[in-house]
Amino acid sequence: MSDLLRLATAGSVDDGKSTLVGRLLYDTKSVLADQIDAVTRASVDRGLATPDLSLLVDGLRAEREQGITIDVAYRYFATPKRSFVLADTPGHVQYTRNTVSGASTAQLVILLVDARKGVVEQTRRHAAVLALLGVPKLVLAVNKIDLIGVSEAAGGAPGDPAAVFAEISAEFNTLTTALGWSSEDVLEIPVSAKYGDNVASRSDNTPYYDGPSLIEHLESVPVDADTRGRHSIGLRFPVQYVIRPRTADYPDYRGYAGQVAAGSVAPGDEVVVLPSGVRTSVRRIDTADGELEQAQTGRSVTLILEDDLDISRGDTIAAAADAPEPISEFEATVCWLAEKPLRPGARLLLKHGTRTTQAIVGALVERFDEQNLASVPGPESLELNDLGRISVRVAEPIVADDYAVNRHTGSFLLIDPAGGNTLAAGLVGDVLSAVEVGTAPVS
Repeated sequence: MSDLLRLATAGSVDDGKSTLVGRLLYDTKSVLADQIDAVTRASVDRGLATPDLSLLVDGLRAEREQGITIDVAYRYFATPKRSFVLADTPGHVQYTRNTVSGASTAQLVILLVDARKGVVEQTRRHAAVLALLGVPKLVLAVNKIDLIGVSEAAGGAPGDPAAVFAEISAEFNTLTTALGWSSEDVLEIPVSAKYGDNVASRSDNTPYYDGPSLIEHLESVPVDADTRGRHSIGLRFPVQYVIRPRTADYPDYRGYAGQVAAGSVAPGDEVVVLPSGVRTSVRRIDTADGELEQAQTGRSVTLILEDDLDISRGDTIAAAADAPEPISEFEATVCWLAEKPLRPGARLLLKHGTRTTQAIVGALVERFDEQNLASVPGPESLELNDLGRISVRVAEPIVADDYAVNRHTGSFLLIDPAGGNTLAAGLVGDVLSAVEVGTAPVS
């Protein structure tokens, strides 16, 4: 089992994400006493009987004033069994782009719904985005379950909590099955972030639920596989910087610095430099702490090669045995993140790994209707938050794997050449076809 889990939150506005994240930090004793005191005082000033734990995480003034999360923030906490890096993402539809960013590296996502509202439009949108991103594990946190079955006069919602939880779980299971997850990859948990029910420990208030608490599940969920349905591939090493000190101590030093994006590398390995196709082998692996015998995915190192070659930033050093073919034209699935719609013929910049090149968008092949889980062929444009498949042609070839093979080497960004703003997150290949879409709405 890995000792680190990368996770993210997602859900609609007012589903209680900030409160749940605050509860996770509070129950794992990951906040300082003076922070708790400040939250308690602020809660009393607002006339609240219990501390508002959302104040622990809604740190921006604009967030506190609006009562919503508007940016991705990374939280760190730990239990004796595992450490966690949590990307707290916004719930408002306006900030779906932030959800894409926060969930792009997540091994598990906690998707919240309000027990009084159930699965809503934004829930389906987020689930579709998470499926396309290849997030391997999901938790549906049915929050505010404490408000079901209490007196309407007290502001609660009528109904049987067990029946409500079962109905929401069944609808969500139908949705996730249609999007390609197996039942082993999805868990539904009834929680009350406000009071802590089923967050750190099992609650007596939910006798109809016999599964683990949220933290117990996070501690035990297997995350050995980086992503759902991915394949093992050889070395992918985008060159970030060429190191040439040219000092008396290192007159002939030439190293290629970067991060191992996939696979591993060791001295003696045969590699190919792409897109040129020149072959050589690795002489040694340098780091600030000395030489390594092997570097795995995620490790930042400097490679020293046997031959002096013409290599620059943006090139990729790959395993010779399974090196990908550089591509200049390809189809990709994109999540459009800009107010201005995307239309055929748009001239943009494409950033893949350490390479940035000019790109032209060709045809808009299809748009994904995440509400009906169906594809709409040949749209005239892609609007803000739309998911769709497009064709792209780049000025300089990129060294990419299909996203279905590897999420790190199969993803890219589309950028506005004028202002430098990110316009779209892209996935190389026909990712939409990997999602088992139907034609009937999910109800």
